[in-house]
Amino acid sequence: MTSTPERIADPLLAAVTAGVRTIDLAQPLANGMPCSPNHPGFRMMLSRRHGDMVREDGGSAASEVIMTGGHVGTHIDALAHVSQDGFLYDGVDCMAAQTGGSFSFGGVDAITPRICPGVLLDIAKLHGVPHLPGGHGITEEELAAAAEQAGAAPRPGGVCLVNTGWGTLWAQPQRYLGVESGVPGVTPEAAHWLARHEVAAAGADTSAFEQVHPGRGHATLPVHRILLVENGIHIMEHLRLTELAAHEVGEFAFVLAPLNILGATGSPIRPLAAVSEAR
Repeated sequence: MTSTPERIADPLLAAVTAGVRTIDLAQPLANGMPCSPNHPGFRMMLSRRHGDMVREDGGSAASEVIMTGGHVGTHIDALAHVSQDGFLYDGVDCMAAQTGGSFSFGGVDAITPRICPGVLLDIAKLHGVPHLPGGHGITEEELAAAAEQAGAAPRPGGVCLVNTGWGTLWAQPQRYLGVESGVPGVTPEAAHWLARHEVAAAGADTSAFEQVHPGRGHATLPVHRILLVENGIHIMEHLRLTELAAHEVGEFAFVLAPLNILGATGSPIRPLAAVSEAR
């Protein structure tokens, strides 16, 4: 008589069964929310209301129409989003890649959904302020110091999130967009630091993963060029990092699943940070 082999539990399933707490990293999508002037704003409206049509059994249904751009609200940039001198990442001709009205290379559909290591570098905490001043340029040294403070460095294939505290201004759209004040963000040298750590994606709680100078807007976006075009690193913007920062979570499992939109340059996302309940 043969014995039944002992079942070996999958380590990930075992960890989830033991208890996992998720922290939502997405800003809510709502009419009137902050939106970069480079992209169409978000709009939701009811296309059918309860009572517009009532079934013979008394049942009714409501539904909505949602209009948005791919780079509105919490979202991820695909590699097709930015070109430099006519070329996308890996030397792909951007004009040829966009023939037909969508991208045959570097679209958001090419981003593999993943669960990967994540790290939060809290620059606001590093300086002991609720949020960095407008136009503040985050340096390589600041990222390294925040990593030491968190006790966790970005890992190859993982995700690095940068907290500027700017997300606390989300309810004040004009101030959050910082047209006059500028917006804090990483500098080109800091972007190269991230690239050397070989992260798959990086993100922040601002409208652009860049240092935006007062009154300049998105005149130039060197960090987008360095990450997307030169290194194939995705960018996430408008993240909600306040809860993650408040819990002082330095390292976590990051859950990412963009919408599978064929040939699009970006997608809304609802990323999650997952940590053990035992923490």
